[in-house]
Amino acid sequence: MLKMESVSKAYKHRGQTVTALDNATVEIRRGDFVSVVGPSGSGKSTLLLMLGGMLSPSQGRVLLEDQSVYDMNLNQRARLRREKVGFVFQTFNLVPYLSALENVQIPLFLAKMDEDAQEQRAVALLERVGLSDRLHHKPCELSVGQQQRVALARMLANDPAVILADEPTGNLDPQTSEQIIGFLEEFNQEGRTIVMVTHDPRAAERAKRIVRLQAGAIICEDAAEAACRAA
Repeated sequence: MLKMESVSKAYKHRGQTVTALDNATVEIRRGDFVSVVGPSGSGKSTLLLMLGGMLSPSQGRVLLEDQSVYDMNLNQRARLRREKVGFVFQTFNLVPYLSALENVQIPLFLAKMDEDAQEQRAVALLERVGLSDRLHHKPCELSVGQQQRVALARMLANDPAVILADEPTGNLDPQTSEQIIGFLEEFNQEGRTIVMVTHDPRAAERAKRIVRLQAGAIICEDAAEAACRAA
């Protein structure tokens, strides 16, 4: 489903070369639920962005369904993301002047779906995440947890096969975090492949598999190993 083959990413910072990812190789099978853990600066978000076609490697290959993502041009990569990948971020990235309903409709509008069908699907998705009574509320009128649920509904709009989640519970209290992880487990049970970056050991434990990074390198990849479980 998703593969990284000997991928490295280096960039210049204040005249020095910084290695964000170092010769990383990992395979994520269809229907897997993988937590990516490790200390701050270990390369977790870099790995996630590369898997999602948003950050090109310095060397190596990234493949999604056997397609080499960075051999595509920008338009092809954008189409691949739109059709196959859903993103969830710690900061939600909701449009502040749009309602919950309108935020969820954005990817449907970009996909040129009929306007009535857009609204019907957006309403159904918001109902699924328990926000049927908040359709016309703007982000500032919603709690932090409700905003993350709007972001989940928007992520589902184009029915992605792959969900990439970057610290999806990072700004949430324990009860709301549990709710969000529960939704991700539901999506995984439906057959979606999930890769989740997290600092939260309780969230990491809910995945089927854990990949641990340190200084840009994958140091273990096994749900059973204590080193992988330590976050």
